Amino acid sequence: MKNEVLVEISARHVHVSQQDLETLFGAGYELTVKKMLSQPGQFACEERVKVIGTKGEFPAVSILGPVRKETQVELSLTDARSIGVTAPVRESGDLDGSGVCKLVGPAGEVELTKGVIAAKRHIHATTKDAEEMGLENGQVVSVEIPTANDRSLIFGDVVVRVSDTYALAMHIDTDEANAAGMKPNSIGKIIR
Repeated sequence: MKNEVLVEISARHVHVSQQDLETLFGAGYELTVKKMLSQPGQFACEERVKVIGTKGEFPAVSILGPVRKETQVELSLTDARSIGVTAPVRESGDLDGSGVCKLVGPAGEVELTKGVIAAKRHIHATTKDAEEMGLENGQVVSVEIPTANDRSLIFGDVVVRVSDTYALAMHIDTDEANAAGMKPNSIGKIIR
C-alpha cells in the first residue's frame, strides 16, 4: 500500500435529517439515488435544494444520502463567503456553534440555526487499511498531492477516521483541490 491514498474532491452538498427532508419535499418523502459514491452506502441524490445566505444563494445544491440525524451543509470557504455565511472548519457532525442558512425545497423551507461547515480534510480508512499504514483513528497527518503542473502541495492537519464502514480515500474540498491544480482521483502520499 506504500502509504498512498486516493484523493477525492468533495463539492458543496447538503446532508438532511428525515424531519427536514419532509419539510423541504413533503410528508413521507424518500431520497432518490442518482449515483452511488465511493463510501459504502453513501449516494448522490436526484434532489437538490436552494441554499440561501445573507448575500446570495446557490439555487440547486445536491443532497447526499442517506438521511442523517442532523442536517449539515458543507461548503468551501469561498462558497461560504460568496453567499454570506459562516462556515467554520469542522469534522462532519461537529455542528455546535457552526454557521446558519436557509434551505428551500419544493414543499417548504428550513431555517438552520446551525449546521453550515467547511469540512476538515480527512482520510477514511478501514481498520485493516489503518493497521497496514500504521495509522490510528483521530491521528493527524500530512498528505502530499503531487501534480504535473508545478502546483504540488502538502496538506497538513488531515484527520484520520477509521471505521470498517469506510472505503480508503481522502476528501478535500474544491478550494483545496484548485490550490493544488489537482485532477479528480489523484493519488496522495501520507506523511507523518
